[in-house]
Amino acid sequence: MELTIFNGETEDLVQLLTGNEWTYHADLEVDANAVRKAIKKGYYADGRETFWIIEAGEKMGILIINDINDTIPLFDIRLAAKARGKGLGVKALKWLQNYLFGEKSKIRIEGYTRADNIAMRKSFTKAGFVKEGYLRNAWENADGTISDTVLYGAIYEDWKAGLVTPTKMNEVPY
Repeated sequence: MELTIFNGETEDLVQLLTGNEWTYHADLEVDANAVRKAIKKGYYADGRETFWIIEAGEKMGILIINDINDTIPLFDIRLAAKARGKGLGVKALKWLQNYLFGEKSKIRIEGYTRADNIAMRKSFTKAGFVKEGYLRNAWENADGTISDTVLYGAIYEDWKAGLVTPTKMNEVPY
């Protein structure tokens, strides 16, 4: 697996985003014209870095690092349906830590997922992220429903030491 910078390959991105269903994202289906418009407006570049996730020479997903100029960036990862369940998510999350902690000197990375996205929750855990919060009714879906959200974090100190330290969430009972 390799990650390469998105360089305005509009139709490739349109194909990825419209050719797959995004069950655990706010928008189940993505509109092709909306993707083209977002690219023209700089969505995938302004304050962000966007990377293709490539496996065996094929673009299998996208990783968007939001708030790239902050010390604590957020991100979005999307894998094509045919790439899911093959470990690419874990590899991409490990790459993300190496890139943001090793090259960009970030102090923390945060990621959110719907509580029912068990595959992503497993990927976070396998990649060394720590479950840090459970947010009730915090994810608004395009169809008007609301889902619970789980927050995962990775910190520079853990990455540097090769450790995963637990949270102190239950240290105080309230």
